[in-house]
Parts: sequence; C-alpha cells; structure tokens
Amino acid sequence: MLDTVRWINSQDKIFPGAGKIVKILLPGKLRLIDQTALPEKFTYVETDDAGKIYDYIKRLVVRGAPAIGCAAGLGLAAVSQHSRAKKAADFICEIRRTADYLSSSRPTAVNLSWALNRVVAKVEKSAVKGENNVSELKLILLEEALEIVEEDIRMCKEIGRHGAKLIRNGMGILTHCNAGALATADYGTALSPIYTAHEKGLKVKVYSDETRPLLQGSRLTAWELKRSGVDVTTICDNMAAQVMREGRIDLVIVGADRIAANGDTANKIGTYGVAILARHHKIPFYVAAPYSTVDISLEDGSGIPIEERHGDEIRRGFGKLTAPPDVKVYNPAFDVTPNSLISGIITERGIIRKPFGKNIRTMLGAKLSS
Repeated sequence: MLDTVRWINSQDKIFPGAGKIVKILLPGKLRLIDQTALPEKFTYVETDDAGKIYDYIKRLVVRGAPAIGCAAGLGLAAVSQHSRAKKAADFICEIRRTADYLSSSRPTAVNLSWALNRVVAKVEKSAVKGENNVSELKLILLEEALEIVEEDIRMCKEIGRHGAKLIRNGMGILTHCNAGALATADYGTALSPIYTAHEKGLKVKVYSDETRPLLQGSRLTAWELKRSGVDVTTICDNMAAQVMREGRIDLVIVGADRIAANGDTANKIGTYGVAILARHHKIPFYVAAPYSTVDISLEDGSGIPIEERHGDEIRRGFGKLTAPPDVKVYNPAFDVTPNSLISGIITERGIIRKPFGKNIRTMLGAKLSS
C-alpha cells in the first residue's frame, strides 16, 4: 500500500514497524507523505524538528486520526534524540513538554494525545524500573513509537477483514473524507474493507464525497483508490442525497477521529449529514476505527472538542478567492454523529453493535487485558 508515516534512519533505511530494534535506528527522522501536494505531486517530507512536526500536523501534511498518532509518536522520538539531558528525570520532563506542544496542534483526533501519552509513559515506566541511561531511553521511546505504527498496520488489516463481511459483489459504497492508507500507517480504516473485498475479487463501486472545503475525498480517497485499481466515482458533497435516491448506494462506511463511550462519533465535517441521509434512505451506516480512537473518558459526543479552522480555507480555496475576502466564515473541521444513526462500529476485534456503551466497554476491557 502506502508508506504514509515511517521512520527513516541516517542511511535512508525505512522502518515500517518495531520488529527487532537495533541501535542502527538512530539517528533518524520522521518521514511523511506530503498530502497537501496530492494528487498533483507525490512527495515526502522528513524532519526531526518539533516546530515543523507541529506545522505538518496542523497544516494537514499528515492527517487522519491514526496517522496523526503514528506521526506524533515517531516525531517525538525524532526530536528527543537531540536532547542533551544527562539525567533520566530531566529527559522525561523535556519529552513531556514536547509532547504537550505537539498534542496542542489538533484537538479533535484523540489518537494524537493517546500516542504521545503512550510513548512518554513507556519511558517513565522504564526509568522507574531502573533504566536511567538517557541514550537507552531514547531508543525505548522510538521502539514504542514504532510498535504503534506496526500495531496500526495490523489493526487496519483486521478492520478490513471484519468489514469485508458487510460487502457483497456489485455493491455501491459511499465514503466521506479520507480514511484510507493515507489516514493510517497503512491500509486504512473505512477503506480497508473495500481493499479487502477488492483483493478477494468482489466488484464494488465506490462513491467518494469530495469533502469540502479541503477536498480530502477527491484529492486523496479517489487518488489512492484509483492507484489500487478500485472503481471509484467522485461526487460533490451536495450530490449524496440524489445518488442515494437513485439507488446507487447500498452501504456507507466512514472513519472516525474520536468515539465517545456511548458510540457518538466525531468525523470530518459533513459526516453527520451523510448519516441522516443514509437513515432516510434506509442505507446501513458504519464507522470504521481502531480501539485507540475510543475516548472512554467522554460519556457522549457533546464533550468532543471540535476544531475550528482558518476562514481562508473557505474564502481562498487552494489560493484562489472563492468568497468575498472580508466575509465572516464559520469553519468547523468536524461534526458529531449520534450513535442512533450508526449501524455498527467496525474495529480490529469485530463489529460492535448496539448497545454501544456496553459493547464498547467490553471490547476495550478485552483489549486492555490482553
């Protein structure tokens, strides 16, 4: 598939996951596909600078909740290798400050803070156990970040395996935004069942919502599906109702940036509207996401922070004036779909059905105890 988020060492060797960790991994950098350049240009950026990593996440060079988490973990490892701290306690304070800074880049995707907290906690735990060599702690941090990448690849493949059971030959499937290989370490969440079905020889026709204002559905989803040989047609967001009424859509699968404990789901702006349309047309509406996207601390979707982005994304779409330059703009990047509109949540452990609150906790309990 695509090496969306990877670690590249000083010898230009790319590491897709943890595996057997050796010190040849350091020094190295975070490497990302520059998604702002797609589909016009396929290029990579590499960095070990905290300011650039913050900017890449904020500016959507890397986007998609799982990919952001992977990038943040590897990014923290890249920055931390330059630490001059001599004591473990000082090193931990330093990486915590950097983690807090990176975590502030985008508030909605829970995977961002989840990954950063996980790698820092690994270092803290190692130090408590007596590992006080800062050089070793740097390697431990990187190893945990690489494990997150490797784990994400495994989970996405399992999401594909479970989700493909919903797909029949000849189905029309609507997607919104991009929840494919570009939004994860590889393979994707919402697109993973489609890729799995395609590999099995099933013929499906995907309709990718354009996804305004940044067009992730047309720029990214259509690009990666065509690259993989999947039949894809791009439509504007406001065409979804008509396409559904014409009977072209049999199934909707979307991704998620945060899922509350009751199953309310935050995803790219416009998802809520798609869910309402799917309910009206009696079309199953599924969310695909790994366990790391669940925020069990939030009782329901009302507590999910919604990022509001700069108005020029609408006033000056891709650099061209598309509205009066001084018009007021409201630009929320996400909306929340209530669990009542969701048919099921496709995870790496299977499809969660209603009652979501009970079954999400059961899934998380099994995952955390394994």
